[in-house]
Amino acid sequence: MYRDKTKIILIGDRVIGGGNPILIQSMTNTKTEDVRATAQQIRKLTAAGCEIIRCAVPTMEAARALKEIKKEISIPLVADIHFDYKLALAAIENGADKIRINPGNIGNAERVKAVVDAAKERKIPIRVGVNSGSLEKNLVEKYHGVTAEGLVESALEKAGMIEDMGYDQLVISIKSSDVMMCARAHELIAKKTVYPLHVGITEAGTLLSGNIKSAIGLGLILSQGIGDTIRVSLTGDPQEEIKSAKLILRTLGLRTGGIEVVSCPTCGRTQIDLISLANQVENMVADIPLSLKVAVMGCVVNGPGEAKEADLGIAGGIGEGLLIKKGQVIRKVPEDQLLSVLREELLNWSE
Repeated sequence: MYRDKTKIILIGDRVIGGGNPILIQSMTNTKTEDVRATAQQIRKLTAAGCEIIRCAVPTMEAARALKEIKKEISIPLVADIHFDYKLALAAIENGADKIRINPGNIGNAERVKAVVDAAKERKIPIRVGVNSGSLEKNLVEKYHGVTAEGLVESALEKAGMIEDMGYDQLVISIKSSDVMMCARAHELIAKKTVYPLHVGITEAGTLLSGNIKSAIGLGLILSQGIGDTIRVSLTGDPQEEIKSAKLILRTLGLRTGGIEVVSCPTCGRTQIDLISLANQVENMVADIPLSLKVAVMGCVVNGPGEAKEADLGIAGGIGEGLLIKKGQVIRKVPEDQLLSVLREELLNWSE
C-alpha cells in the first residue's frame, strides 16, 4: 500500500505516515479570536474522536489566540493560512503544531522562505494545500481546464519549492469538490511522492450530499492504500464530520472499535417508531467503549433472524419487543424499556 511507504511526519504528539493509523481531522467553525468558544468546540470534537484540529487564522488576533487555545486542548492544532505570510509567522510563534499554506497565494519566494525557515526552526510540518477552485491559470491553460493532472503538477511544484528551501517535513493535500477528479488526482500523486497525503472532498456539501460524496470519494482513495489523514467536509456541526469519518474508516476495515449500529429499512410489518429508536440507539452507544455490532429491527417476525449476525439486538412488536443476543431471543421487554434494557446489557457486556 502507498501509505506504508509515505514519510513519517510528527504533528505535535501524533505520528502520521509510514503505515501509521489514518488520523481523523476536522476544522473549527468558531471565530478563532474567541478563545473560549474555540477551545470548547475543540474539546467536544476531541471527545467525539477528532485527532487533529485545524483553525482558520484570518487575523493577527486569531494568530495570537492560538497560544491560549493550545493551553486548553489536548490534540495538535493546525493553523490555516491564506495570503498573508505574517499570519503564518505569528501562528508558528504562538505554538501551531502545523501550518497549512498554499505557497502560491503567500507571495514571492522570499516570503515563502521566511515561513519555511520559521517552521524549520520550530520543527513543525507544513501542509501544502492545493484546491481545484484556485488552480493556477497557466496550469488551467496547459491542461485545457481544471484537471487531476493539473492539481498534481501544482502540488508537486509547490512541495518542490519548499524542498529547494531546505525543508522536507511536508504533508500534501489536493482537494476538489469533483469526486472522480479528486480520486484520480490521488491515484496519480501517490505514485509520484513519498509525502503523507491529507485526503478529503472539499466543499462536499450539506449533511446528506456531503456524506455521500465524501463516502464515495474517500472510499475510492483509501481503499487503494492512499491517505494518511482524512477530513469529511460538511456544511454543519463539525461533530458530524467526526462521526462520518469514523464510520467510513470502520466500513473500509481501516479502524476497529466502537459499536456499529445496523437497522432494517422498515416495512408494513413495523409496529414501533423504528426510525426514532434507531437514532436513539446510535446516540446512546456513542460513549460505550465496546467493539460490537448492535441490530435494531422493526418486527418480531423476522427480527431474530435478521439480527443473527449482530452481537446484540432488539426487535420491536406491539407494545413490547425482543432482546436478542447472538441470534437467540433472550427475553421480552416492554416497548418503552427497550432502549434502557439494551444500554444496561451493553454496560454489563460479556460474551
